[in-house]
Amino acid sequence: MDTNQPGGSARATETAGGPFVRADGTHAPAAEHVAPHPYGKDPQHTGPAIGAPAATPTAFLSVFQLAMLTVVTVASLRSLPAMGAYGLGSITLFVIPAIVFLVPTALVAAELATGWKGGVFTWVREAFGNRMGFTAIWLQWIQNVVWYPTQIAFIAASLSFVIGNQGLASNGLYTAVVILVLYWGSTLITLKGGNLFAKVGSWSGILGTLFPAVLLIVLGAIWLATGEKSQTPLEVSAVVPPWTGIASIVLVVSNVLAYAGMEVNAVHANDMKNPGKGFPKSIAVATLLILVVFILPTIAMAVAVPKKDLGLTNGINLAFQVFFDKWDMPWAVTAISALIALGAFASVVTWIAGPSRGLLAAARTGLLPPALQKRNAAGVQVGILGVQGIVVSVLALLFLVIPNINTAFIALIDMAAALYLIMYMMMFAAAIRLRRSQPDVVRTYRTPAMKLVAGVGFVACAAAFALAFVPPEGFTGVPPAAYPFVVAAVVIVLGGPPLIFYAMRKPTWDQRTAAEQETAEGVLVNPPTGVGAQGSGAADPAPGGSPPQGAPR
Repeated sequence: MDTNQPGGSARATETAGGPFVRADGTHAPAAEHVAPHPYGKDPQHTGPAIGAPAATPTAFLSVFQLAMLTVVTVASLRSLPAMGAYGLGSITLFVIPAIVFLVPTALVAAELATGWKGGVFTWVREAFGNRMGFTAIWLQWIQNVVWYPTQIAFIAASLSFVIGNQGLASNGLYTAVVILVLYWGSTLITLKGGNLFAKVGSWSGILGTLFPAVLLIVLGAIWLATGEKSQTPLEVSAVVPPWTGIASIVLVVSNVLAYAGMEVNAVHANDMKNPGKGFPKSIAVATLLILVVFILPTIAMAVAVPKKDLGLTNGINLAFQVFFDKWDMPWAVTAISALIALGAFASVVTWIAGPSRGLLAAARTGLLPPALQKRNAAGVQVGILGVQGIVVSVLALLFLVIPNINTAFIALIDMAAALYLIMYMMMFAAAIRLRRSQPDVVRTYRTPAMKLVAGVGFVACAAAFALAFVPPEGFTGVPPAAYPFVVAAVVIVLGGPPLIFYAMRKPTWDQRTAAEQETAEGVLVNPPTGVGAQGSGAADPAPGGSPPQGAPR
């Protein structure tokens, strides 16, 4: 029944889908759950009022709910061992990136997410055209590909404690084998489709990330309260880390990556009742909680484990070992290490398919060859996942080529940072440009002082990007003079393909159906009434077409 016609009924009817189900399959309220028609007994209207509310009120995310969602998504224990050697100095090294990167990323992404659908691909495309939009989504995807070996190396270190042979954590062959087995095993599970790991991922994240972090804080407090010796200075002056040259703080780059992912959660600002007031509050709460999860466990780790023994992959496990051995509970080390491995593994499985879906959506518009757009019977992007697996396998070999496992870990972190930071710089620049080029697009949330906030984020990313080319202190895997060239080669080799694919694109690469092409421009979250959710026309044309006048190239 057409409810848009005068006198049309919005009454839910018995359908093939069951009672009180609309023709389109969506649930509808029974007549007794809504108010009567406001115009009385209309013979042409026998059901509830047109536009009547649903039987239950719309559920909005609260400030605290969104803050916790952000904490679970962003916080990871993998980044903590790198800062453990700094002790109280880690406070400064965590707080500075939070101020100049975490907060700007969250605020800027919130405005973009409440204005345009589609994530970073749409945001950058609307500002700078298809070529740059495709480059941005490619960089977001490829940095995740580089991240997988670092995360699984962290898992490998935890598993070495589970099986009772901690020496394996520094064995390159063992780490490479674990990376290959766990990654390809996860990929095979992903190729079967379904959302099993998505359902358990959040709980695994809580049990494997938040619980160990809280336990580490408690054990560190008990350690100090019982008069045990601290392995790191606890004077107030130690909050400022020592300066021994620029190479000594290059690990700060990894802290930028520790806060990465805020742009993904920004889309949930649309689920708040009043994003303008609620979202900044949720970001303030989330930032505070994330800092607590990062800083206090790091200090607890530094209190128990001597600086010389802290490794970049096994520092957390060593701290638990010291604590539990002190209280004659060695079995607890195995249990907590298994939980940490589970939490990290859940994040890997959950993210294996996610970023590649965004790349597939962009690819299907004609930006990647059909072979890379291939999907299996379950609808999973098998073409992209295959390439993703090959890159991960090659990167896993770094743990065999570079003798010191810590240096291999640092190398992968710097590669990922360099690639991701380029994407973030594009996102900040896009936000500034869209404020000027599309001021009338309705944003449910608007970032205050956009130029300042986005400018701070852009400069922070540019500085971190420059630091990625400086060899960290103690790095021995590559000669210092050659290190920046190696990082540059990685950035070019992994970051250059989207530009090549864009130049080579052909009309036959566009795999969308006619229906998909008709709705391709529906990118606005709040389209003008009567206009439809159309884009701005800033995107580049299809291959062989003519660019719209003034469109950025």
